Amino acid sequence: MQIDLTALPDDSTVLQSMVRDAVTATLQRDAQVTELTAEVEKLQAMVRKLLRHRFGRRSEQMSPDQLALVIEDLEQEAAAQEAAKDAAETSEEKRRQRRAARPLRNLGALPGHLPRDEVVIDVESKECPCCGGALHLIGEARTEMLNRVPAQLRVKVTRRPRYGCRTCSEAVVQAPAPERPIDGGMATEALLVQILVSKFCDFLPLYRQAEMLKREGITIDRSTLSDWVGRTCWWLRPLYDLVVSTVLSAPKLFADDTTLPVLDPGQGKTRTGRLWCYAVDDRPWKGATHPAAAYLYGEDRKATHPMGHLAKFRGVLQVDGYAGFASLVTGRRDDSIQLAFCWAHTRRPFYEFFVSTKSPIAAEALARIGKLYEIEAEIRGQSAEHRRAVRQERSRPIVEALHAWLQEQLPRLSGSSDLAKAMRYALRHWSGLVLFLEDGRIELDTNSVERAIRPVALTRKNALFAGSNGAAEHWAIAMTLIATAKLNGVEPLAWLTDVLERLVSGRTRQHELEQLLPWNWRPPGAVPVAGAA
Repeated sequence: MQIDLTALPDDSTVLQSMVRDAVTATLQRDAQVTELTAEVEKLQAMVRKLLRHRFGRRSEQMSPDQLALVIEDLEQEAAAQEAAKDAAETSEEKRRQRRAARPLRNLGALPGHLPRDEVVIDVESKECPCCGGALHLIGEARTEMLNRVPAQLRVKVTRRPRYGCRTCSEAVVQAPAPERPIDGGMATEALLVQILVSKFCDFLPLYRQAEMLKREGITIDRSTLSDWVGRTCWWLRPLYDLVVSTVLSAPKLFADDTTLPVLDPGQGKTRTGRLWCYAVDDRPWKGATHPAAAYLYGEDRKATHPMGHLAKFRGVLQVDGYAGFASLVTGRRDDSIQLAFCWAHTRRPFYEFFVSTKSPIAAEALARIGKLYEIEAEIRGQSAEHRRAVRQERSRPIVEALHAWLQEQLPRLSGSSDLAKAMRYALRHWSGLVLFLEDGRIELDTNSVERAIRPVALTRKNALFAGSNGAAEHWAIAMTLIATAKLNGVEPLAWLTDVLERLVSGRTRQHELEQLLPWNWRPPGAVPVAGAA
């Protein structure tokens, strides 16, 4: 509100009204400034956290999970402020306008398969407030909200009536007892799978699950839960073996490994074991093979482990620069294995050197590699033949120019510098790095398997270590089945519960296990789709 000070009215009442309006407008502007200042401070805090995560010292960097927690806290604080503003609004119309002005977000959807619990809120009187006549229904306002019914522990009671013959008193007839997953145990298949999935998919260690059960009045020792997990993995091992054999028989694999601390009995400490991960993901080039990930445990990182795992493998193996994989090629006299190396691992040392030094040479290497990724983003999801043709036309000149540039720049650098080491790494692995130009099935990097092993790190962070080599094998079994289910869009809890029930009851025999693989499995009661695998 602007006031012309040269033309103020003489009427005191009008002057008082103008002063009141001016004060009200000033207070409103002050409130808006305060709100905008808080928003700016929140955004600045997020930017500082992002910069620290991206460019901070390694010892001070936060993990992506920590960063997500910080952003979640800031978003929660903003939501609380919005709720306070909504509560302060006296008009429903103003609240509706405020909600409409908020930025659009993915608030989720309410799928049709969820059960609906309807609540009818009706008027107290069916008489017209104007004339007293009878009201009749002309429509309704319907709104839907996502509700949560807490999980409930229930006792499954199995009754088996016994029958006797009045004529033949010695005859007693009774239905046979159904098989249990644990002889004499009180856990059903659904509870066992819930514990398994909670630990290896939702990262809840068994001691926390024991505490959660105790809050519901069920006291079960952590050691008992451990026993249940071991016995569940015993039942699931045949299916695990089938997934592993299916993965390792594919003509193209991703391979990587990650650490798994394992308790060393009698030493009072842990030793570093390894989970070797082999993944199949042909979706980027529309391949017919179903995606899957297989984990195998090894006590160390010796090359004998992948050599044993891949003894019968023939095809393209996409890996990082670990020398043990090279032994697969040198150990064979034929060319049955081709190693395709990872451009992400090649790029990483250039990026780290650029972040610390702002080197223009490192920046140039990053820019050249970035052009390759831009082309890959355009052709992802196309056929292998199309990808190869585009790579030959557009990517090959970039790769050849990069190779010549690296050879030209390397002699000009100090041999001990990190930038020179990054260049030597790229040139040393060059034959495997350029293999993607000739084969449209090959990806530019090993990110597919990197994503597959990420949940292992989260589980390891919460559970700290595996208690023994046998327990490490259980990690491999559970992670393989859960990861493969998720890759195929199958809900792990429902799938493994049905699988375990089928195996325990004997409804599915060993030679019928293929029908239980995630891409073949159908939920109980589902109508088969014509032409489905």
